[in-house]
Amino acid sequence: MSPIFDWLFAQYADVPQHLIILEMVAVVFGFMSVWYSKQENILVYPTGIISTSIFVYILLVYGLLGDMLINAYYFTMSIYGWYIWTRKLDGEHYTPITKTNAREKKQSVWIFVGTLIFIGIVYLLFNKWDSWTAYIDTLTTAIFFVGMWLMARKKIENWIYWIIGDIISVPLYLYKGLVFSSLQYIVFTIVAIYGYRSWKRKLYQAKTTLT
Repeated sequence: MSPIFDWLFAQYADVPQHLIILEMVAVVFGFMSVWYSKQENILVYPTGIISTSIFVYILLVYGLLGDMLINAYYFTMSIYGWYIWTRKLDGEHYTPITKTNAREKKQSVWIFVGTLIFIGIVYLLFNKWDSWTAYIDTLTTAIFFVGMWLMARKKIENWIYWIIGDIISVPLYLYKGLVFSSLQYIVFTIVAIYGYRSWKRKLYQAKTTLT
């Protein structure tokens, strides 16, 4: 196991210490956010806001513009989702988990295509089409944009997008040298699978508490 750990941590040989610490903090809060999402707990949003704000800075340093914009978008959608999740249908019940309707499916497609175009323009303007990671980054950005929007609206299909995007992100982050983030996405994939199963059992059941 020693050669494996030596290789993993060798990725951080020339990385400033504050970036390593920040990444670890962001990973911890990111995991907490995904876990709270699985539990349908409102703490998904404050923990997610902390994680995404840190990752915006880290990803800017690493030049992963697509993922940086993902996290900036997450930050904004966390505020929106916080509002949706705490909105009551009546005096006692909060917004329930539901499936996407025809209109929301069309909106998901538009968000996906619009994100591909937008991120493509961003990479073009900053002359970042210099690696295969740029294309993968653009794809995962579009996938995660749709997933976050669906999660904010408490749509069960959000987990499908998270699972696909997480699986793709594992080798991407490992290749870029963000080892802890890569390991995080492995855990995210597992939690997302369980999250989908958990939400499926709760379909259309409005809650009286968000904890």
